[in-house]
Amino acid sequence: MDKKRKAGGAGARINYEWKARVIKALAHPSRLIMIDELAKGEKCVCELQRAVGADITTVSKHLSLMKKAGIVEDRREGVWIYYRLKAPCILRVLDYLDVAFQSGGEEEPVMAYR
Repeated sequence: MDKKRKAGGAGARINYEWKARVIKALAHPSRLIMIDELAKGEKCVCELQRAVGADITTVSKHLSLMKKAGIVEDRREGVWIYYRLKAPCILRVLDYLDVAFQSGGEEEPVMAYR
């Protein structure tokens, strides 16, 4: 086990809290859709809204939560706000989930590696 994963100490606690915040920020289907869209490149909020199919306020709240977790970052251009992945490595986590959970139907994915 590497040093980063050893339990104990204040630094380890902060590391676990950060990981939990990132995992919570991923824990919504709309946010995962937005991450998939952002994997293709920078998008304005209106493009993400169309992809998710939710109102602008809801999409903005999701984006704010992901920004606080360090997953996305934004830039303003006039009245438009554009988002991009700040941590594109998060895509590897999602790819792993695609591999680890083979579809057992729409309602119940099945763990591929037991």
